[in-house]
Amino acid sequence: MVMIMLSQGVLDPILCSTPSSLNNNKKPLSSSSSSVSSLFCSDNINYRTGRRSFLMASIHRTNNFLRHLESMKILPSGAGCIPHLNAVILGESLATEENDYVLPSEQFASQANVQSPEQYLKMYKRSIEDPAGFWSEIASEFYWKQKWGDQVCKENFDVRKGNINIEWFKGGITNICYNCLDRNVEAGLGDKVAFYWEGNELGVDATLTYTQLLHQVCQVANYLKDIGVKKGDAVIIYLPMLMELPITMLACARIGAVHSVVFAGFSSESLSQRIIDCKPKVVITCNAVKRGSKVIYLKDIVDTAIKDSTQNGVSIDVCLAYDNASALKREDTKWTEGRDIWWQDVVPRYPTTCPVEWLDAEDPLFLLYTSGSTGKPKGVVHTTGGYMVYTATTFKYAFDYKPSDIYWCTADCGWITGHSYVTYGPILNGATVVLYEGAPNYPDAGRSWNIVDKYKVSIFYTAPTLVRSLMRDGDEHVTRYSRKSLRVLGSVGEPINPSAWRWFYNVIGDSRCPISDTWWQTETGGFMITPLPGAWPQKPGSATCPFFGVQPVIVDENGVEIEGECSGYLCVKSSWPGAFRTLYGDHERYETTYFKPFAGYYFSGDGCSRDKDGYYWLTGRVDDVINVSGHRIGTAEVESALVSHPKCAEAAVVGVEHEVKGQSIYAFVTLVDGVPYSEELRKDLVLTVRKQIGAFAAPDKIHWAPGLPKTRSGKIMRRILRKIASRQLDELGDTSTLAEPNVVNQLIELADS
Repeated sequence: MVMIMLSQGVLDPILCSTPSSLNNNKKPLSSSSSSVSSLFCSDNINYRTGRRSFLMASIHRTNNFLRHLESMKILPSGAGCIPHLNAVILGESLATEENDYVLPSEQFASQANVQSPEQYLKMYKRSIEDPAGFWSEIASEFYWKQKWGDQVCKENFDVRKGNINIEWFKGGITNICYNCLDRNVEAGLGDKVAFYWEGNELGVDATLTYTQLLHQVCQVANYLKDIGVKKGDAVIIYLPMLMELPITMLACARIGAVHSVVFAGFSSESLSQRIIDCKPKVVITCNAVKRGSKVIYLKDIVDTAIKDSTQNGVSIDVCLAYDNASALKREDTKWTEGRDIWWQDVVPRYPTTCPVEWLDAEDPLFLLYTSGSTGKPKGVVHTTGGYMVYTATTFKYAFDYKPSDIYWCTADCGWITGHSYVTYGPILNGATVVLYEGAPNYPDAGRSWNIVDKYKVSIFYTAPTLVRSLMRDGDEHVTRYSRKSLRVLGSVGEPINPSAWRWFYNVIGDSRCPISDTWWQTETGGFMITPLPGAWPQKPGSATCPFFGVQPVIVDENGVEIEGECSGYLCVKSSWPGAFRTLYGDHERYETTYFKPFAGYYFSGDGCSRDKDGYYWLTGRVDDVINVSGHRIGTAEVESALVSHPKCAEAAVVGVEHEVKGQSIYAFVTLVDGVPYSEELRKDLVLTVRKQIGAFAAPDKIHWAPGLPKTRSGKIMRRILRKIASRQLDELGDTSTLAEPNVVNQLIELADS
């Protein structure tokens, strides 16, 4: 049972009297304030034997920073009772389309890290009113060689007042690797398992304790130092989900090198772009990886990328390659003598201790490239201290982490989720983490639950894409496994639709596991809007409420904040410790992209709705970025790849809804005059995108276009293209202002060709 008993002056709920037929010694709650006009009537309450279910409260307009929590609609005087509240409680019954809420059970809430709305609001209120005190207390739980100065946070969020600048714990000296490993070993966790690694093939696995992990990290760190890598140098990591990936990340952090992990699904051209931009001292990869039944020759991709970068003035002197014998024999690996070195031939020779490079909290930790609307990937820079404190804290509270938990996030470390919630966040908390090399449906659609049962996974964090894919495969692949160890589920990468949410809850979690449906971005470093298991009722598909220290606002196209129930652009005002500090080598683009669209705010690029109860619902990208299976792909990147084909004159790419991937890529292609449409050419265009960017960016549909709908100034009207791609032809709107209105009819005629 979880009741809202909120502090006077912040939230004042009132319940009207319980009918005698339902009394059973249950007394109504009453408020200490008689000024509240809106009421909850007792016949809107779901009663359970011996307890009253969680009831949401009417809320007064409070201090400005709490306005987004004006939960449960303020009704005008005399408005009467709110509509019937349908809810289920964790572990008691299935969530159906008729249920508005899923409520924490008394047992779960009583053991949660945040046990009630009252506790959440108390912590949230302090995090906004006294961010320096709030975050300083949390930061003090970590090891600092030297404490920060008097000013915990310094920021300028408004481009009108000068350059955008964010600093947290400036002057504090620490090291995130030391806090991940040495601190935990010294605390007695040396023999605790840090990583369970599950190979692609059944029965192939490995384990590393915290002591063993520390030793291997130190060996890699010593090797990097020996080849001349020093503080501030970039290191590119192009590895699959082997344990060597987080080991290398931590080794870089130990010596102050700036790691840039590139997802091992990117093409040689994408990898080359990143090499040219950050000029790394070394590229670290492996010869190949087997994902499912397919072998991916990573070393060949790296060789091509290095050749291209060298032609563009950036040469690589050292390529360290891990010998992944399960995918490719050493003797079959292409090799460049004098540059290429086998990991196993050098790293194990180095000492298992390595001095820590102590860093300022604002020294860079890593560089991670994300898609941009201009076609050039953006190098997001995260720094050491604030990111460390924020990722550790969000992991602890959003997943209700306990030391006994076994945690598995299905994300790859090539994405921000793998940085924050595979490597740094969990390890900072001393967690045991599962890493999986292979595909979630190999050898069959039950592999994920085989892994859950094998390692007794209690916290499972994945993407809606995987949920929808498994949902389509059928319940039988899930129900033949126990999954009794699961305690908390999580969703990341894109909004999860309510039907998938309910399936995730009902089938995977057996109606007993809360879902942390998280909203955040590469740029934010950690969760921004997320449920806290045990604290709030959940609505299927809603990211719920902001995390501590986060002030989300919804603005209209003029940048004016909208109150109450609304839809608009999601922005954040005021900084948080995990915020990124700049774009590598391009601070002007950093300001233009994120802070100039709405002066005084960080603009997320996402649309958002806030319902009458104060819950946030993410509605997707509003810029030219498509979210495919949780991967952000810039439309300009795909268009650039398409027009590089000699037979493609012009291309325009839009995202359309996809039942599994969330969005799919739909490309309108205009060919060079005289070139006929053909299936062979269609396949060749898709292959061009696969080669230049990666398979995940390949268009699902090529739509032949004799022309594109443009304004007289030459701007492509993507709104019209989206309607055609989605077959929403009755919503095309006025096309008379186009330079060539007839183009629209031509595109419609060619839609299914």
